Amino acid sequence: MSAAAHPSTITVVAVHGNGGGAFRFSLLPERLAEGVALHAVTLPGFEGRPLGTTEPTMATYTDDLLATLDGIDGQTVVLGHGIGGSIALDALSRRPDAADGLILHAIVGANLDERWFPRFMARPAVRAGVQRLISSLPVRLVAGRLLFRSAPSGFADRFLAEYRRAESFGPMFDLLTAEWFEGLAEVPTPTIVLWGQKDRVLDVDQLAVIERLVPNRRRQIEAGWGHFPMVDDPDAYARVLSDLAIELVDR
Repeated sequence: MSAAAHPSTITVVAVHGNGGGAFRFSLLPERLAEGVALHAVTLPGFEGRPLGTTEPTMATYTDDLLATLDGIDGQTVVLGHGIGGSIALDALSRRPDAADGLILHAIVGANLDERWFPRFMARPAVRAGVQRLISSLPVRLVAGRLLFRSAPSGFADRFLAEYRRAESFGPMFDLLTAEWFEGLAEVPTPTIVLWGQKDRVLDVDQLAVIERLVPNRRRQIEAGWGHFPMVDDPDAYARVLSDLAIELVDR
């Protein structure tokens, strides 16, 4: 990457998981360390952004991410959470020099042919039903009281409502397959594989499989984290994210 306009600033390009967009990282910008900035993207087909095609491919998402990275001056670290990490991994497997560092946080990819949830979501009718259920008003009302209790008022409601208009929610289950994962090239970009010990969405045991694709990596497991620490504890998440971004750029 070119170190042009702001050589002292590290830009963390944050790529979200399935169902939502940049809003998922909205509690972080003011909490990051000095010299670390956040650029949260919204992938095509999420958070109201048009998908633009009825038959997306991985390039629909990776090309969009790479174009974002090419438009940022200075040092960049990609943070991918969930499917965002999968897309980041795919993008950097094609162009490892597109970023100075990579943080893979609880990403989708390991054992996709063995896990029950991808098999359950194989049918389009099931995906549509799950999408409607997650974003339904009753679920949002209950979740508003139980989910993300420390988040600002209305955060959980918007977080879940975004699933309803996520055109790319279903196609992700067709694109992220065991065949896709096995076809990825190794990524030499300096990498941190980050996971929460209490993650109940993507189990920490999947971490070792992910690591096979990133030889220049180390792992970091956070004991108190679940799947969404950027919402549950944004102060702690911002501290860890800042430290990791600086570490990767200094390697």
